Amino acid sequence: MLLIFTNKKKEGFAMSANHTTMDINGNPYNRTVLVAVLTMGSFFTMLTGTFLATAYPAIMKSFDVSTSTVQWLTTAFMLTNGIMIPVSAWLINKFNSRTMYLGAMATFLLGTVIAFVAPNFQILIVARIIQALAVGVTMPLNQTIMLSVFPPEQRGSAMGMVGIAMGLAPAVGPTMSGIIVDNYSWRDLFGVIIPFIIIILIIAFFVMKPVLRVHQQPLDFWSVVTSTIGFGGLLYGVSEASSRGWGDRLVLGFIIVGLIFIALFIHRQLKLKDPFLEMRVFKHPEFALAAVLSSAVNLAMIGVEMLLPTYIQTIRGETAFHSGLMLLPGALMMGFTQPITGRLFDKYGARRLAIVGLTMLLIGTVPFMTLTDKTPVLSIIVFYAIRLFGVSMVFMPVTTSGMNVLPIAEMSHGTAVNNTFRQTMSSIGTAIMTTVLTNVQDATKPAHSLLTSAPLVYKDHAINAALNGFRAAFGVSAIFAVAALVLAFFLKKENTVRSIDVTNLPKED
Repeated sequence: MLLIFTNKKKEGFAMSANHTTMDINGNPYNRTVLVAVLTMGSFFTMLTGTFLATAYPAIMKSFDVSTSTVQWLTTAFMLTNGIMIPVSAWLINKFNSRTMYLGAMATFLLGTVIAFVAPNFQILIVARIIQALAVGVTMPLNQTIMLSVFPPEQRGSAMGMVGIAMGLAPAVGPTMSGIIVDNYSWRDLFGVIIPFIIIILIIAFFVMKPVLRVHQQPLDFWSVVTSTIGFGGLLYGVSEASSRGWGDRLVLGFIIVGLIFIALFIHRQLKLKDPFLEMRVFKHPEFALAAVLSSAVNLAMIGVEMLLPTYIQTIRGETAFHSGLMLLPGALMMGFTQPITGRLFDKYGARRLAIVGLTMLLIGTVPFMTLTDKTPVLSIIVFYAIRLFGVSMVFMPVTTSGMNVLPIAEMSHGTAVNNTFRQTMSSIGTAIMTTVLTNVQDATKPAHSLLTSAPLVYKDHAINAALNGFRAAFGVSAIFAVAALVLAFFLKKENTVRSIDVTNLPKED
């Protein structure tokens, strides 16, 4: 049964998160425990997306591979993850949530174990692909469950719990990686999380319940083909653009093919009676605006998370561990403030939070446009923390506001579309920032002849050229923040909830 709701709280639904709830079969389960398991699982799956870059030198030495080859550990992970996210909507609708979660976490455990014992680089690549298959499912599934089992007035707080994993995982990843790689083996990066995944699987076996309704939707072959080629081609082309350049034939070829197949995919979805991925969610203006805003904010976060450690290590001469340590306070702040901003969203809506948050993001970004090789470390830590505090006020509240306008039946499609759009736009934006960094640095670098005639002068000029590149790239990030701030004023002042399925909500005690 579907009930139409507005921003007003409905009596009987504003209940504590620890009240007993019923699954789709009418059996009771503890929602608080279920949320805790989902959050812990998401943390460890997302952790693997950020913790490997520090270990690249050790892996290159271990398997005798080049820098360009070792990058495939990230590229393969990103491509597989991006391809799986659109597929996740069909999987979530086809199989019950308990089966999906246990299957995804078991797949993730398998990939992690294989990576831990990988005898060669090829097997390690396979392990990363297996991990990415799981990660591409767990995050959309987590978000869909949170939005479905909580009443509208509690969804902000619920999504704030999801934000803890999204905030803390990127924070802990580089720092944890630096400690382990410096003192142990790169294999221990995988080995250390194996026991935690086993524990989560055991707990999930007993506490996870089928809480999402399913229907027997046939798998559309051409949707899978066009989706895989389209998103895979586009993401690969964009990822290569930062190193090869946007005018490279390979880059242009993959991007063009990707865009053509994405267009074919969208056209087919609009024609299908029961679409593989429901693209009509974009007909809701609030959802479309939220998708754009969350992508812009994610780009501002990811882009700087990539550039700032590079600046700290190449310009400041710090180790990877110390660069991760410098960024840790800000990322921890983001993780810990997500539940707070979630509750504020439930009370005030997304518009005010987004405007304030994006203003803080802009304030925290502008100082990075004036970086020097002597910028105080404390300034970097403080302004980075301001940026991420601003991100925490925007990311999950805006995402939740967009999802709230969708009917329950479209929630899984909405999370998949939102995540796919965000990842694609973030990849494009990050490639643009990297390209700006490289082009500006190359345009201002000193003549090579100066290296032999005046090496100290060459060094100073080379550092200034690199700084010019970083400043320009941070300037691009500021432009994205300004554009997002303007769009935030078009958000609705109050939360609007389209519909909820009362069978998934808490029952009165």
